Amino acid sequence: MAVPFPCATLCPPPPNHPGELIPLKLVRKMSIAQATSTPAVLCTSYCIQSRPSVRRPIILRQNVPCKINTIICHAGRRKFTTNIGVSSDQNSTNKVIQTALWIAEGIYVVWLFLLPYAPGDPVWAISSQTLNSLLSLSLNFFFILPFSNSVGIHLLEAPVLHPVSEGLFNFVIGWTFMFAPMLFTDCKRDRYKWSLDILWGAQMFLTNTFLIPYMAIRLNEADKDDTPTKPSPLATVMTNGASICGLIGGVVCLISVLWALFGRIDGGFGNISDRWEFLLSYLGSERLAYAFIWDIGFYIVFQPWLIGDNLHIVEKSKVVIVNYLRFVPVIGLVAYLFCLNPNSPRDQN
Repeated sequence: MAVPFPCATLCPPPPNHPGELIPLKLVRKMSIAQATSTPAVLCTSYCIQSRPSVRRPIILRQNVPCKINTIICHAGRRKFTTNIGVSSDQNSTNKVIQTALWIAEGIYVVWLFLLPYAPGDPVWAISSQTLNSLLSLSLNFFFILPFSNSVGIHLLEAPVLHPVSEGLFNFVIGWTFMFAPMLFTDCKRDRYKWSLDILWGAQMFLTNTFLIPYMAIRLNEADKDDTPTKPSPLATVMTNGASICGLIGGVVCLISVLWALFGRIDGGFGNISDRWEFLLSYLGSERLAYAFIWDIGFYIVFQPWLIGDNLHIVEKSKVVIVNYLRFVPVIGLVAYLFCLNPNSPRDQN
């Protein structure tokens, strides 16, 4: 069956011989009546009666040289990517970090609690003097008793200690206090299967003994079958009052620094240079003070880490500033607690 196709010149239907080509000159000699007696097709130089069985011949304009431009595509075959490789790399990285954290936990416990080589007494040989010092520092928690006594409230007298030791103790405790709302809003908190209330309560007294394991456990793969746990009353209070926690903790840390430098100025504790010398001696002789330096070092690492993982619950307009400030000790955590968005989803991701 003949298959006409568009061409440039009007010509009659092709002859009876399939595939026969009709020269253009012959077409021009044909009458218009003859050309229109049957359905017409358009042609450039030749008309083709039927479609060849294998491939259609190329029709070129008469006396026009054929110029074929070759187009070369340099694009390569598209490579399809998946998240399998990325997920595998992330899991491998998490395993390495977890291993490092568990090693750090072992060193922390063995070196600071058990071995006698660090400054001061180990737990199994702790002296009564160290216990009395720890009790006195606890009574001066957040400087409540010293300030109460200074305004005439003497329900309980504040122990008189060196202001540098009081400042160091309350600085670490104030920083630890602000970790509570950050832990309770952590997007990976549900991977820790035990009580966060107990963990934070123990952290207030034993600091990184419990925080390091939490940082390792939160790197476990999320269990898809788990549902977000209902927040405890303590978690609700700390989360809803995150800005208040940030204010209290930030003020305590600031007062701690000022107290260490200028506290009890009439108590015979010397000037700033004398207090600096005491600090160096204190760190080299007391296990508690020596452990506080370790805690500060870990907090400097953990604070930007936790904040960076939870920037999605920060107010959008303040994400940039919090992202920068998170690397500044204490100040970054205060900024995070002040900029939390109470309406942001805090489920595990």
